[in-house]
Amino acid sequence: MRSSNAVLVVACLVLISNYAFVMAAGGDYNYKDALTKSILFLEAQRSGKLPPNSRIPWRDDSALDDGKLANVDLVGGYYDAGDNVKYGLPMAFTITTLAWTALAYESELSAVGELENVYAAISWGTDYFLKASAKKNRLWVQVGDPVPDHQCWMRPENMKTPRTLYKIDEHTPGTEIAAETAAAMAASAIVFKNHNRTYSRQLLNKAKLLYEFARNHKGTFDGECPFYCSYSGYNDELLWAASWLYIATKKIKYKKHITQEGISASVAEFSWDLKYAGAEILLSGVHLTEGGLHNFKRQADNFVCAVLPDTPFHQVYISPGGLIHLRDGANTQYVTGTAFLFDIYSDILIKNHQTVSCGNQVIQPSRLKEFAKQQIDYVLGSNPRGRSYMVGFGANSPTQVHHRGSSVPVMSSDTTVSCSMSFVNWYNKNQPNPNVLTGAIVGGPDRYDNFDDQRWDSSKLEPTTYINSLVIGPLAKLAIHGA
Repeated sequence: MRSSNAVLVVACLVLISNYAFVMAAGGDYNYKDALTKSILFLEAQRSGKLPPNSRIPWRDDSALDDGKLANVDLVGGYYDAGDNVKYGLPMAFTITTLAWTALAYESELSAVGELENVYAAISWGTDYFLKASAKKNRLWVQVGDPVPDHQCWMRPENMKTPRTLYKIDEHTPGTEIAAETAAAMAASAIVFKNHNRTYSRQLLNKAKLLYEFARNHKGTFDGECPFYCSYSGYNDELLWAASWLYIATKKIKYKKHITQEGISASVAEFSWDLKYAGAEILLSGVHLTEGGLHNFKRQADNFVCAVLPDTPFHQVYISPGGLIHLRDGANTQYVTGTAFLFDIYSDILIKNHQTVSCGNQVIQPSRLKEFAKQQIDYVLGSNPRGRSYMVGFGANSPTQVHHRGSSVPVMSSDTTVSCSMSFVNWYNKNQPNPNVLTGAIVGGPDRYDNFDDQRWDSSKLEPTTYINSLVIGPLAKLAIHGA
């Protein structure tokens, strides 16, 4: 035991030393520019009939027949990443976190002139969810067959691959997706309450129905596997949805669901699959205002203790250069997710004159803000390679993003694309993408800070909507308040 403890102490010292080096090497950036560009990426991911004021010159209308196979209208929504499939679970998580951002950083987003653009990003998703949930106890959760889609490298405007439809209902439940969509609708209802009451009520009513559907027809929908398998189960989404519905309605029944039915856990990550940390920090704010939810404050503290490299309960691997690295494949989602929650939680703690307890160690809110900034700065360029991982921002940003729309040249909508030749013509070419995917944060370096700008490496070069939805809040905060 003594030997292993000694090794642990040395390891912690090394991690802290590495972290201190990166902090010293870090700097300030044009966070307002990064914020603006991060929102532009979400606009580049839009599916459907684009508005006249679209700011992405190389994007056009796409997937205008989505839903016709079942005589429903499923036009709109977002492509999740570099392919042309619309997945319900990550899309809903994107909207929930965008809504939380709009609520937590309304003044900051307004001050930099981006609040309306965030509102538009949210409603682009919620408009789609209203269509997808038009019938009670039925939710369309995916459009597009990923197998043939991944066998053809074409921009969405020219795709001819099947737009297969997937749904959940009483006979084929999908608690995770139904509950996450309920959370997105409830959080968005709060956002629009003072701007469009009719729309807000519509979202909230649908959120209530979806939540009850999720509770009463429990089961995991595996139709989005192997790309979006819910490894964490559905208890986190049920807690997450109940939390947002309680905040939106203040109805005691939702608080009872949280305290009497809710299952929570101490975790070390926040992602499209694992929502516990988000729910616990959200409910910590409720607890510090109303009381009665002390356990969630403790678990929120545990999340911080598991992440920070200078606590005795540290679990998360930090790269030699100082970046959180949980796993290969869109790893920056864990980076922006942690920064987002740390910023949110630090504000809650400061407002309520609270700190984080890691055993006998007390962590001040300023430490959370410091760590969040360090993670964001790493992404923007303060890293061993001295490069930005946001496209079109900073030094030596990625040019070969793993993204069909960005890497395939603009062509007329009636152009026939050969799937077999598409990889030869565009995917395999070792040259910059013809269309700059401004603001996209790619998956990022490996656990040793290594990174090569090669389109074929989707684990490092593919962006996602939920990487960016989680960075908008931290960037807005930094744009106004700095360090």
